[in-house]
Amino acid sequence: MTSLGNLISVNLFSLIFINLICIAQLENELEDEHGVKYASQCEACKYFVTELEERLKETGKSHDVIEVGYSIDSKQKKRKKYQQSELRLVESLDGICERLLEYNIHKERKDSTRFAKGMSQTFQTLHGLVEKGVKVDLGIPYELWDKPSAEVTNLKTQCELLLEKHEDDVEDWYWNHQDESLTKFLCIDRALRKGDSSCIFEGKETSTEELESSSKDEL
Repeated sequence: MTSLGNLISVNLFSLIFINLICIAQLENELEDEHGVKYASQCEACKYFVTELEERLKETGKSHDVIEVGYSIDSKQKKRKKYQQSELRLVESLDGICERLLEYNIHKERKDSTRFAKGMSQTFQTLHGLVEKGVKVDLGIPYELWDKPSAEVTNLKTQCELLLEKHEDDVEDWYWNHQDESLTKFLCIDRALRKGDSSCIFEGKETSTEELESSSKDEL
């Protein structure tokens, strides 16, 4: 590589590094000034798995038998249980990250359980004050109080990035490893293999050792 090429590579790396620092600083400033703390990769994987497992339970209730194949002759088409089909996986993944928009931020909690469905204690109190006629000014219109927060919309975005990057891993688990914990298979062993996975067990009684020794029933 020429000296010019080396210089361009170094400058490009420096620019990327500086951008990453700026993004990190911006996130810290948002958290300090506005109380905004975006989801970690661990939280994104944790709640992606939570929603996918729930969706697979929903679709797993069907006992339909479907025909697969492209033959015009129905006799040549194969019949397959929906529970074991590619269609079930596709339908389970469809809109999976949109489901995270049903979550709210519970700022009274400091760990990953701050992401949860249902209204937070803080907003329950604030809504109660409004109903009693107390004027509450949060700096945003009242009708926007229950809209997805910046943290929740960011959680959805991170979910989409996670799925895009690890879709093959999800498919591998679905076809070949459903006897293993999806949390361990996808999050601990792959998506977070070189990162922090401590949030996975927050709010749960299951430990890493229990995940490794236990086998899940087929979804």
